[in-house]
Amino acid sequence: MLERIKTILGDITKQKCDAVVNAANNSLLGGGGVDGAIHRAAGSKLLDECKKLKGCETGEAITTKGYDLPAKYVIHTVGPIWHGGAQNEKDSLRKCYISVFREAKKRNIKTIAFPSISTGAYRFPVEQAVPIAVKAVKDELKQNKEITNVFFVCYDNITYNAYQTEIKNRGTQ
Repeated sequence: MLERIKTILGDITKQKCDAVVNAANNSLLGGGGVDGAIHRAAGSKLLDECKKLKGCETGEAITTKGYDLPAKYVIHTVGPIWHGGAQNEKDSLRKCYISVFREAKKRNIKTIAFPSISTGAYRFPVEQAVPIAVKAVKDELKQNKEITNVFFVCYDNITYNAYQTEIKNRGTQ
């Protein structure tokens, strides 16, 4: 199952897969980081569709078309803002991944590209977020044989190396 998980150093908006995951804010109307990049690359029709959705709760996910992206879909999930770990941030982050897989199953999605959810502007420590992300994806892949590939698309070397190390370590556990 770990052979179905890959790590990429690059731009999530360039990924040719069925769905890219947007680390969105609750409004779904765009913002900075991954969210802003996805909205810019997908074009104005994504914003138009998102305006009709009336937002998304933290830990949940909702799907739109990909529009001008190479991906057919964008699965928006709202990660937790880090408050030191005292506000169930770890559980909320895990729920993001579960919610994305639930959305993928509804649409027969086979390939998914994830950013490092909440580790940018929401300040979730990379060293705590990565094990949660990899374990959640691994657990979901055990149950969902239809997903052929999951990509963790990392914007910087620190995050990329953290995912590479965690995936390697999970292979020996």
